[in-house]
Amino acid sequence: MKIRPVLTLSLTVVLVACTGSPPGGAATPGTSANSVPNTSVGTPPERSGAPSTAQSSKPVVTESNPPGDIPDNQAFVAFQGTGFSVKVPEGWARTAAGTTTSFTDKLNRIEVTPSSTSVAPTTQSVTSTVVPELSRTVPRFALGTISEITRPAGKVVLVTYQGDSAADQVTGKVVRDAFERYLFHRGGKQVALTLIGPVNADNVDPWKTVSGSFRWA
Repeated sequence: MKIRPVLTLSLTVVLVACTGSPPGGAATPGTSANSVPNTSVGTPPERSGAPSTAQSSKPVVTESNPPGDIPDNQAFVAFQGTGFSVKVPEGWARTAAGTTTSFTDKLNRIEVTPSSTSVAPTTQSVTSTVVPELSRTVPRFALGTISEITRPAGKVVLVTYQGDSAADQVTGKVVRDAFERYLFHRGGKQVALTLIGPVNADNVDPWKTVSGSFRWA
């Protein structure tokens, strides 16, 4: 009768020694009896969610032309007036007010104004008649140069000046504009071709295309 308890105790000792667990088979908190403890600390780099160097670098900002620059690939179409023609940028909005036809895109504008006069303009006549009129009608008018130049259509008086644009109806912003006014004359007819764009805009080539395209019919 005393042998049975001894065998039971021995069996318990053997089980504990083999399993490494306390009686009742209780596992260490956070583990299971049949699992290998997770010894890794933190998250592997490829799973951390942190952006790589390529992902975190900022994209290169594409630079745009200064405001008012007419694109180099701008196409031109002929505008046919009464007794003359001139090329203007394709796609620009066309409006008319009195005898003036305007072509506008963003900050640039072309105005074509025909009139009748028996006397051809000169640098002297422009100084005494045109300049005073411009000073009254152009906000903050500032005269540049008055010169006589040659275009394919013949001799022409060129007036350069600066002035403020009208305030934008949405933003109220006022732009400082540069003006080139070409006065073409033949046989009692005169056409004032005025090219307008922001000061410092690089429109030399487009304006040369327009002014050089003027032809009498």
